[in-house]
Parts: sequence; structure tokens; C-alpha cells
Amino acid sequence: MNSIPCVIMRGGTSRGPFIRMKDLPSDQAQQADILLSLMGSGHALQIDGIGGGDPLTSKVAIVERSSHPDADVDYLFAQVDVVNKRVDFNPNCGNMLSAVGPYAIETGLVEPQDGTTVVKVHNLNTQRLIECHVPTPGKQVQYEGSVTISGVPGSAAGIQLSFLDIMGSKTGQLLPTGNPCDEIEGVEVSCIDAATPIMLLRAESVGLTGQESPAELDNNAALLTHLETLRREAGRRMGMGDVSQSVLPKVVLISSAEAASNTLNVRYFVPHRCHKAIAVTGAMAVAAAINVPGSVANHMAISTQKLSAGQLLSQIVLEHPSGSIELTAEYRQQNAFDLARVSLIRTARKIMSGQIFYAATSKEAGNHAIETVD
Repeated sequence: MNSIPCVIMRGGTSRGPFIRMKDLPSDQAQQADILLSLMGSGHALQIDGIGGGDPLTSKVAIVERSSHPDADVDYLFAQVDVVNKRVDFNPNCGNMLSAVGPYAIETGLVEPQDGTTVVKVHNLNTQRLIECHVPTPGKQVQYEGSVTISGVPGSAAGIQLSFLDIMGSKTGQLLPTGNPCDEIEGVEVSCIDAATPIMLLRAESVGLTGQESPAELDNNAALLTHLETLRREAGRRMGMGDVSQSVLPKVVLISSAEAASNTLNVRYFVPHRCHKAIAVTGAMAVAAAINVPGSVANHMAISTQKLSAGQLLSQIVLEHPSGSIELTAEYRQQNAFDLARVSLIRTARKIMSGQIFYAATSKEAGNHAIETVD
């Protein structure tokens, strides 16, 4: 057995190992083999690794010093499939990102300041910059605090994440199809790329109320098949090619918020199971969509009187199965197509540190699906 240094951390509503890029081989296929082994993929319970048998706990953060002039560290996210021998290096994960700052400080990649340490992160999946404001009283990372986030028990110290210039993170365009609204097989959808590419549609357009639980949605085989058909066509129209082996674009169902103070209700897919909350990047994409004139989300926000036509909404609250998530959108010159940053508060926790073991590379190494960073 081989081993590498590792810190297991919870970031937001996700959990996984954090490892240094320098401790991995440079070849991405070899990296994927190691990740599959250490997570135990290929078994529904990931019994031979540290994965939790769920997409939210089958994630890996790879961090290293950055050569980017405006960043302290590079962050490469990997989504490791639970059952299939597949690793996707394409998407970013904002929840795992919330632990990148603490990890960088704890491992000596960034020198802590007294009070708050701003860790500037260069995400290699999207080539975008994120500022992580980590509480460091006495130059020590503070994990305990009074901030609560939906989907995580208890409370912890708040970490502010500010994502900069997120539009067109994978396709280069906020509206990859060129339209705020498209029709696929009779269903109105909005294809948006902001932090991550999504296909957004009204829950009622596929016969749902939008209040269904993740378990109900996951057990609806006909629905999942229909959504996958729509997703693949959306991916093609977005210029992403054949997305059948990729987790992008993600699917988001929207409906009216139950609480008067909230903006929209969402169900987010990852992509073949419903998220028990919502991914940070997905939430930012929905926030951007709300302010795009003519989008499905914009129409719903206006029809439910959460937004007036021609205005931009800066404070956005999205309901999800575990509660809600709050975001702040900042635009340059009040232009819906010039989104400067989106900020939100997350929490993180260090769970353990030590050596993580993985099986020696087999003769079949590399014989699995890998979605590489563009």
C-alpha cells in the first residue's frame, strides 16, 4: 500500500480529503486512479475507502501554492463517482472550497494574520478567483462559532466566500445558447453559465410541485430519465458536446418560495440524484439567472413579486430541502451581464489529519472515465 499526507475536512455541506498537488503524480489519469482507490469507488458504500456512499461525501480537494499573480493557492476539485470508476475534474465545488482557506493556513501555504486572514484562491477547474475570509484570532484558525448553515448540524465560525467574475466559467458565456430561454422537447429551460453551467426549469413543467423531497425525486425513474434527456440536449446546445459522462451541466428545478422573505425554491441535481441542499456554485448560477431578463428564473421572480421588471436583485435567498442559502450579488453599473462578485457565508471543520492509504496502481490503471479540466 502507498500513502500520502491528508486532512479530512468538512466544507459547507460536503466532506472529503484535502491533499497537496505535490504529493500526487502529474498525470491526471494516475491521479484519478489514486482518488478512486482512496475513496473506495466501485462499491455503493465505498466500503474499501473513506467515501460516504453519497456524492456529497465523495469529493476531493487538491491544493498547492499558486503561480497565479493574484492568488495564494491553486485549488483543483475532483468529483469521484461512488459506484462507477469515474472521476470528473470539470466542476468546481464551492462547499469544499470553504475549507480550502483553513487548510492552506493549517498546512503553512498561507501565513495567518491576527483577526482575519484573506486567502486568495485560484480555482483550476474554472480559472476563476475566490477570496476566502477565514477567522484567525491570535493567528490560529477558528472553527468554533455561532454561525449555522442549512444541511449541517450545530454551529461553527463563519467563512465569507467571494467569487469574482463568475460568468462563463466553463463555456465563456453567461448565456451559452445565446438565449435567456430555450425550448427542449416542449419544456422551457434557461441555460446559464455562472460559476457552473446549469439547465434551469420550472418544476411544474415536468409535473412536479417543487416541494418533493430528494428521496421522492431520486425514486422517480421516469423523471430522472426525462431530466437526463433534457440535460444532454442542453449540454449540446451550450457547446459542451456529449455530456453523458459529465456531471455538467447540472439540472435545477425551481418553484415559488414558501416563505415570503425568500426568493425561490430549488431542487438541484448532481446530476442524477437530488442534492439534499444545493451546491454553492449552483446557487450562484441561480442567483445570476434571476437577474437575466427573460430567463425562467427571472420570469418567476417577477411573477411572484420578488423582483420588479428591469431591476436587479442583490440579496437572494434560495430555499432547498435542508433549509435555505443566502447570497449577495454585486454588479458593475447595474448591468445584469456584468456580475462582479457573489458572496456568501459557509462554515468548515477539520476532522482528522494523517496519512491516507491507497492501493498500488493496477495493470488496469487509467481504464476508467475521466472528465478533464478544459
